[in-house]
This record gives sequence, structure tokens and C-alpha cells, in this order.
Amino acid sequence: MIRRHGRAAEVLEIETFEPRQPDEGEVLLRIAASPVNPADLNMIEGTYGTQPPLPLVPGIEGCGVVEHSASPDFNTGDPVMILSRAEGWSTHRTMAATELFKLPTGIDPAQAAMLKANPGTAWLLLHAFGKPGPGDWIVQNLGNSAVGRCVIQLARDLGIRSISFVRDPAQADALKTLGADRVFADNRAGAMAARETLGDNRAALAFNAVGGESALRLMKLLRDGGTHVTYGAMARKPLTVPNGLLIFRDLRLRGLWVSRWLDQASRAEIDALYTPLAARMAAGDLRQPVDRIYPLTEWREAMERIGDPLRRGKVLFGGDPSGE
Repeated sequence: MIRRHGRAAEVLEIETFEPRQPDEGEVLLRIAASPVNPADLNMIEGTYGTQPPLPLVPGIEGCGVVEHSASPDFNTGDPVMILSRAEGWSTHRTMAATELFKLPTGIDPAQAAMLKANPGTAWLLLHAFGKPGPGDWIVQNLGNSAVGRCVIQLARDLGIRSISFVRDPAQADALKTLGADRVFADNRAGAMAARETLGDNRAALAFNAVGGESALRLMKLLRDGGTHVTYGAMARKPLTVPNGLLIFRDLRLRGLWVSRWLDQASRAEIDALYTPLAARMAAGDLRQPVDRIYPLTEWREAMERIGDPLRRGKVLFGGDPSGE
């Protein structure tokens, strides 16, 4: 947990606690896994878009197993994903049953812990802004990110063709293995190659997680009336939009934050989002790379691994979901 904001390595601390038994309508969870996301580090530093009061337990998303239920909707042993801010860097949590989504039996807990944010964002990118039809193109930057990889896999299954831009062209083969149709370097030469690939058949949607010139290159690949969706800003540079793209091309600029969507969505909408995603994940058709899983007591090693240039995938906290 943290009691003050700052660098994670300096402000995180371990605290022992006794889990509270659930009241009516609540469940007691044993946390199985929780990833370390950039948003978690921003929250620890005090720079995230919304900031809960201190002290706080980090871990925006995570999954667990029901240890004790005082709700008719869940039984002991049910695997669940936490829909609200998970406080997942913990061994247990007592919470309202309405904040949980029941997962398929046998789902990989490391993958399930990452279901809410990245696959949820990817699904909404492909469905909430005018769903492209089979054979349509979408374009995205940061194609090797967790969201980018999920977009590629989902687009593949939906028959939507994808162009992904990456900082390191050596990542191209791995993304093509996932189902990416084309992968180009995120620079002017890559944009020209993408334009040649598209020809007159411009992209229906563009997904931006970088900003700056990278975002502008995506806009120029959209067809008239196409939609450009920003869900991240890794370059920390604003979007500069030429007037002509709005006046003469009628481009639509939108934003997406899955946490806000969850706050505003109905339960039926939430179930409609995560039920097919969880099924794909349980079947092994939707995966995110995992680098290492650390016990909570090794949080210093986990924070060090986050900055390791050799890291390949997500770092998570967790252990055996059976509790053994």
C-alpha cells in the first residue's frame, strides 16, 4: 500500500491485515493475480486522471476466487474478475458482489487478471465507434502494446483487416503471428507504405495511443467520415489537427477510457462486453504476454523488472489461485 505519493520504489510498503468477513450481498475474495499497469504507477505517483484518497492499495485490475459468499449470485470457489478498482496488490478483499463478473471455470488467472482493461478497451474500440465490416481496414499505432495485440486478435476473428505501426520493426513477425495483416514502422516511410497498401480503400477506424505526429499519420489514412479514437498518450504530445481534415474529410475525433465506460454502462452492457471476451480467453484465443509473476513480498523486484529493457510482457503480482 502507499500512504503518500511518489516513486513506487520509495513509497510502497507491506502491511499485514485480517480480511473482513462479508456482510449480506458481499463476498470475500482471495486475490489470484493483479498486473502492474502504467496507470497503477501513475496513481502511485499522484499523476493519474482520478486519484482516490490515501492511504490506498494499488492494483487497478485483478481476478480472484470466492472464499466466502454472502450473496446468492456467487459460491465458494467461483473465479471472478473485479469490475471496480480492484485494489489487487493484496491477498484478499471483501467487496460487494455487484462489483464482480463471474469467469469461466479453468481460465488462466494471469490472463483473467488482465481481462478488464486491455481486452475491454480493444473490444470497445472495434464496436463502440461504428463497427467495421468484414474486409474493412483499421489502423493503429503502438501495435505491440497489450491493447494493440488484443485489437489484432479480435480483428482477426471478426474478419477485419488491420495495419499496426510499431516503434521497433523487429516486432512485426510476432504481431503477424497473432493475425496482423500489415505491420510498419511508426514513421513517415511506414505511413507511405500503409497508404500504398490501402490504395483507395482507406481505413474506417484509427486507434491512437501515442499522440503527436504518430496520431496525425493515422488520421491521414482514414476514409472520409472515418473515426479517430484516442485511448492513450504515450508520447505525451497533444494532437494537432489540420483544419482540412475536419472541413473537407469530416473526420470524427473521439476518446475512450474504459473505466469511465464501466462507470456509465448498464449491467447488461458490461456482461455483453466481457462474456465473449472471457470465452475467447478461456479458449486460448485471446492472450497477452506475461513476463513474470511475483509474490507481494517481492514487490521491490517487481518494480525493478518494470523498467528492465529485457522485459517481455506484463509483470503481475499473484500466485497459485488454489491457495497452495
